[in-house]
Amino acid sequence: MAYSQSISRWCFDSFSLEDLAERAANLGLQGIDLLHPGEVATVRSFGLTCPVTAAPEHESGLGCIERAFNRREHHDTLVEIYRELIPAAAESGIPHVITFSGNREGLSSREGIENCTAGLERILPLAEEHDVVLIMELLNSRIDHPDYQCDHTDWGVELCKKIDHPRFKLLYDIYHMQVMEGNVIATIRDNIDYLAHFHTAGVPGRHELGPDQELNYPAIARALAGTGYSGFVGHEFVPTAEDPFSSLAQAVHTWTP
Repeated sequence: MAYSQSISRWCFDSFSLEDLAERAANLGLQGIDLLHPGEVATVRSFGLTCPVTAAPEHESGLGCIERAFNRREHHDTLVEIYRELIPAAAESGIPHVITFSGNREGLSSREGIENCTAGLERILPLAEEHDVVLIMELLNSRIDHPDYQCDHTDWGVELCKKIDHPRFKLLYDIYHMQVMEGNVIATIRDNIDYLAHFHTAGVPGRHELGPDQELNYPAIARALAGTGYSGFVGHEFVPTAEDPFSSLAQAVHTWTP
């Protein structure tokens, strides 16, 4: 199996990090997504890694999904935030640092790309220095994140091409992109060079990956493996089963060839 599997921390936040790490390791997972650098030592003690940071938490509220790089007035503060986060991530062994576009709030697609480029280019030298990759998450604006700008693969890929730097790529969330555009397998195959991490969840509802949702995850898993992708697939669903770890076991099985 070329890729590895992880679980997003927030989906199991009713469990302690130690409990989640132990159970995840026992199920054959290799990592836990969306941790802060200071939490990584805990999961390493169970043989796990953290593939991607959590969103930065700053008193300004900047760096979150809604308020990020598509506004030039945010850039100075964002640069300060990421000047701390990038070295901390590298020191903790986290290879990917998450970023967001922010909400449109009337911006055109072109303005959003130009503004994001201007802001991200200020921190890319630091990412290169510390051997980490900045990844912007593709999210749906139809249900979960109204007005979010990086809500279609084409927009994210255009941003990648504009920046044209190996230290900037996308987090392709399969759930979110199924909601927005479908055509998941072809999109992954056509754009794999720009995709550095994946998230999963069932559609509709963002729950388990089982037969009661519309995505054919075994086929998607085979297609992704066929691209030669060797990064992480992070499960990011909200479990509904009485035993949430049975749902996680099902997800691991679904993505195991």
